[in-house]
Amino acid sequence: MSESPIILEGVTLMLLGMGFVFFFLVLLVGATRLLSTVANKIQSNMDAKTTPSNVVENASEDTVVAAISAALHHHKQKISQQA
Repeated sequence: MSESPIILEGVTLMLLGMGFVFFFLVLLVGATRLLSTVANKIQSNMDAKTTPSNVVENASEDTVVAAISAALHHHKQKISQQA
């Protein structure tokens, strides 16, 4: 019969430890969700404020193809000079 208080103390300690761990995990999940929400709001505000500075609005397809071709030609010349 003297072992009963020891077992009761062990069970109490176990439940107390499990309670602390559960509380910490709930707190951790809450903090993670809060930080995620704050980060998403900050990111969406930054995305709304920034606008591309060098956007070509009405570039024709031929102009784009010519620019890409010129860039490739320049790159190939640069590589052939290095070799």
